Amino acid sequence: KVAIKGIERELICPACKELFTHPLILPCQHNVCHKCVKEILFAFEDSFADGGSESSNQSSPRIRISASSMDRIDRINRSGRKRNSLTPRSTLFPCPGCQRDIDLGERGINGLFRNFTLETIVERYRQAARAAIAIMCDFCKPPPQESTKSCMDCSASYCNECFKIHHPWGTVKAQHEYVGPTTNFRPKILMCPEHEMERVNMYCEICRRPVCHLCKLGGGHANHRVTTMSTAYKTLKEKLSKDIEYLISKESQVKAHITQLDLLLKETECNSERAKQEASQSFEKLYHVLEEKKSAALRAIETSKNIRLEKLRTQVEEYQGLLENNGLVGYAQEVLKETDPSCFVQTAKQLHVRIQKATESLKSFRPAAETTFEDFVVDTAKQEDILGDLSFHSNGLEIPEINEEQSRMYNKALICWECPGKTDSADIYVLEYHKLNREDESVTWQKTEVCGKSKVLSDLDDDSSYAFRVRGYKGSICSPWSREVILRTPPAPVFSFLFDDKCGYNNEHLQLNPRRTSVESRAGFPLLLGSERLQVGCYTTLDYIIGDTGIAKGKHFWAFHVEAYSYLVKVGVVPSNKIQKLFHNTHDVTSPRYEQDSGHDSGSEDAFFDSSQPCTLVTLGMKKFFIPATPAAPKDPASRIFPLPSCLGICLDCDRGRVGFYDAGRMKCLYECEVDCSGIMYPAFALMGSAAVHLEEAVTAKYREYHDNI
Repeated sequence: KVAIKGIERELICPACKELFTHPLILPCQHNVCHKCVKEILFAFEDSFADGGSESSNQSSPRIRISASSMDRIDRINRSGRKRNSLTPRSTLFPCPGCQRDIDLGERGINGLFRNFTLETIVERYRQAARAAIAIMCDFCKPPPQESTKSCMDCSASYCNECFKIHHPWGTVKAQHEYVGPTTNFRPKILMCPEHEMERVNMYCEICRRPVCHLCKLGGGHANHRVTTMSTAYKTLKEKLSKDIEYLISKESQVKAHITQLDLLLKETECNSERAKQEASQSFEKLYHVLEEKKSAALRAIETSKNIRLEKLRTQVEEYQGLLENNGLVGYAQEVLKETDPSCFVQTAKQLHVRIQKATESLKSFRPAAETTFEDFVVDTAKQEDILGDLSFHSNGLEIPEINEEQSRMYNKALICWECPGKTDSADIYVLEYHKLNREDESVTWQKTEVCGKSKVLSDLDDDSSYAFRVRGYKGSICSPWSREVILRTPPAPVFSFLFDDKCGYNNEHLQLNPRRTSVESRAGFPLLLGSERLQVGCYTTLDYIIGDTGIAKGKHFWAFHVEAYSYLVKVGVVPSNKIQKLFHNTHDVTSPRYEQDSGHDSGSEDAFFDSSQPCTLVTLGMKKFFIPATPAAPKDPASRIFPLPSCLGICLDCDRGRVGFYDAGRMKCLYECEVDCSGIMYPAFALMGSAAVHLEEAVTAKYREYHDNI
């Protein structure tokens, strides 16, 4: 028999850190207690309803609101807005095992399989732990007697007398299946969670889960490749058995690696002590100047030692789990005892992947940490007058540079940096920033530590300039500060919306992407047919599209990109009471009066044309930005034309009745005018010919995407 105690850490729920109770298998192949799944989902929904408040879920095991949910909450809860429609409710589940957001599908928790194999192994572990504690009869009058058997059909335990009473001869109950005393009752047949009256009899090779014949005929697995349950059972069991036999045959190699790791632990201890002694002797020579620096260096060495020791100990534990009757191998041996094909297939696939990874790590063994502490040698040859500014700069660490093209300032700030040599020699980076304020003479830098090469900041003020700098650290050694970069935040809170695919949307001329964040106008056959009916001096009208969310009050900002090939695009705002007029406007987009030979160049006609428009728009196209012809604008047309910025922004101030058009890359206002904000205002766009507009995506905290490598 496998030593049950050796596999205990395989039987712990990642959420509650206790033994599994009715574990469910998530789509990512991790197991979580049924109760924990419900608690996390409830806490997730509460956080969703509260607008993603971090303080409202302190008691939950691990709560994280997805970026898409946060964007939806921001759009709905922001004051002064009315929506035409709401996005569907999120079904994401934050898995505590892999730290990823997992889609549970439309059925949610009801679509998850219960891992009966793991449940049986946990029950065997519990029985081994409480061997001296008997299971009592559920039907005896006090005091209850010790049970002698358990009925799998009744899900209850009985003593001999009670079993005879409740299972009399000649009745249906007499045919029930009974086993030895147990508290683990599971159904005889594994049923499909989507079709509750159907048993699973096939295995989907695409989704890697058992399915019933209805799932294959007309369900979500209709076009998937499936195999019989017996074939999947045989195939997985053969693969798992071979891999386990291989690991057991390499037990001597595993023990050799553990011995080597033990020596590395001792060597690391000795070298760290030697490094601390050398650092102490160096700092003692200049004690009065370097007292604070000395303690910092010792702490850095101790921290580095602990990190390395922790990595090596973790590696030792991982290899301990590869020994027979221990950890992963022991758990796998217990799984092999499962005889039910459906239950075995549930557990074997994910376990087989872990066994394969353990096999690969065994073939390419490398210590998890270095044992040398050469980076902690202190140079005391410098003069005492410069030791006060000693920062332990290393020539081996490159100075990072902030990438202004990849950095973004929108609803949040995304700051990205890179090293000139494209190497990642630093263990950690420190990003510092401060708000530029002419009134404050003293500068207070705010600091944050980052493991990667980007950081999302959410505590910046609107319409403000900030200075950023970054440096790299490797232990206590750091690089010099990077060049300071100044970036400006948007002039107002960011307004989130999508293109409206219902109100006035012309699907013959315009094409939306599935997420409704991009719209494209194609100068194709329909436009050619429309032009056939037109005469000289008349042009086709624009195709309009608006946002699905309106603004009633306050100051708001949104940004977008216009493709460089776009022939003609107009952007701006439209009030709700003029939307119908916008989509039924009969005026031509372009008038021949602007042609040099037309003779129509009167200013009164310009004024009439501008006043007749139902919305406030500016014109873009052919890589140019055109300032509207107003009395305050320059008379020379060439002075009203600017190069088209890579990213454009619009700032609407309903309280002041002003709208501004910005170069969103530099947050510089290009043009501002008055606008009537008496109604609810909607973002408006118009396209003609070949053109495309893409809404700027909100900056969100980045999570690693889930990649299936099977």
